[in-house]
Amino acid sequence: MKNKYYDLIDQSFDFPQDEFRTEDGELYFHNIPLMEIIKQYGTPLKITYLPKISSQIQRAKRLFNVAIAKNDYRGTYNYCYCTKSSHFSFVLEEALKNDINLETSSAFDINLIQELYSQGLIDKDKTIVCNGFKKDQYLENIVDLWEEGFCNVIPILDNKNEYYKLDRILSEPSESGNQKKCDCNDRMNLGIRIAAEEEPKFDFYTSRLGIRYNDIVSFYEEQIKPNPKFRFKMLHFFINTGIRDTAYYWNELAKCVNVYCDLKRVCPELDSLNIGGGFPSKVSLAATYDYEYMAEEILAQIKAICAQREVEEPNIFTEFGSFTVGESGATLYSILDQKQQNDRELWYMIDSSFITTLPDTWGINQRFIMLPINHWDCEYQRVFLGGLTCDSEDYYNADSHANAIFLPKLQKDDPLYIGFFHTGAYQESIGGYGGIQHCLIPAPKHVIIDIDEDGNYSTKLFAKEQSYKSMLKILGY
Repeated sequence: MKNKYYDLIDQSFDFPQDEFRTEDGELYFHNIPLMEIIKQYGTPLKITYLPKISSQIQRAKRLFNVAIAKNDYRGTYNYCYCTKSSHFSFVLEEALKNDINLETSSAFDINLIQELYSQGLIDKDKTIVCNGFKKDQYLENIVDLWEEGFCNVIPILDNKNEYYKLDRILSEPSESGNQKKCDCNDRMNLGIRIAAEEEPKFDFYTSRLGIRYNDIVSFYEEQIKPNPKFRFKMLHFFINTGIRDTAYYWNELAKCVNVYCDLKRVCPELDSLNIGGGFPSKVSLAATYDYEYMAEEILAQIKAICAQREVEEPNIFTEFGSFTVGESGATLYSILDQKQQNDRELWYMIDSSFITTLPDTWGINQRFIMLPINHWDCEYQRVFLGGLTCDSEDYYNADSHANAIFLPKLQKDDPLYIGFFHTGAYQESIGGYGGIQHCLIPAPKHVIIDIDEDGNYSTKLFAKEQSYKSMLKILGY
């Protein structure tokens, strides 16, 4: 009778998969024996598997370069890492091994860029795409970066006022009385973000970010074109749903490319189209996203519209965040106890909180790949997972592929451990890493895993479990 947990997974999915396999009833993640990691560090535990970051970057480069070859596309592909998905130093250090560009979202992001330069991790030729609605400090930091010699910093205008403010800041003399220009460029590169229409089921019609389609060409001709301080180089396009094979996405992409063609006719210096982020990370063992098709079709659509409009194809930029770092992360818990609350609802209580460690599960109902670490050779049952806080929303009760979760039955004197996988993007920053946690639940340990040339893995403790003293200090005690 096939009633073991492994049987359930084997019957439901194509298993094992690239990053998951089992041995002696225990789960391996990228061939890392997770039970050994748990025995060394305990739970709750965050882990980051560094090689996955590089492999995702190389995968995207390969996808688009193959698509360029198949479509005889005449532009280049440029990979940007979206820093807001994870600002940790070990993430940036790994990502920057792969000859990438960077995308920023706030004033402090520019300080992070300067720190990367001071550590010798980037040079001043790196393309820095600056997105987001920009407060004065953000604009001032961008100008500082440019005046320090970062020739390829590209502020992407979110609104017209940003342009006027940026123009004024560039006009102001430095303390020495002379404005220090970038060594290799007498004009700052500039981009504009399109205010795309939102998906029909969204709460509003047009994105709050960017400038309206109909205003962009006239704004360029009236304001940017006659200004000797700027060179217009990039049109930026992004929609909240990400890159998906839907009529909505293809329609918005076509509108964007047509605006690019309109601009290119009056602005020969324009040569880059930034299609933003949106390649998804894998959140289910049943994932079926066709990355190869999407990369090829995007370039085919852009090429076709440009050919019809008799415009040279643009260089393509992407800003992949979750795709880059999401699949490198995992969050491990132990099951403390079980509670039978009624005839149908059996609760497994984890040794942490979903609200504090995986806030997207609570905030946007995000699902991740959830699997037990041990006891794959035991019988399973349907359960609900509960967190430690006294918040009624601190629970997890469904996987992305089914409206239920199943886990092995608890064994006497042999704890059950579970893992949530591909959790490497956004969770720490949204959860307030290093700060106050809901119900003062401490942030867990964070361990970095790497592989040497011989395939042997090593671990390093990046952060200890948060202490009560650090929390009380923040609270003023």
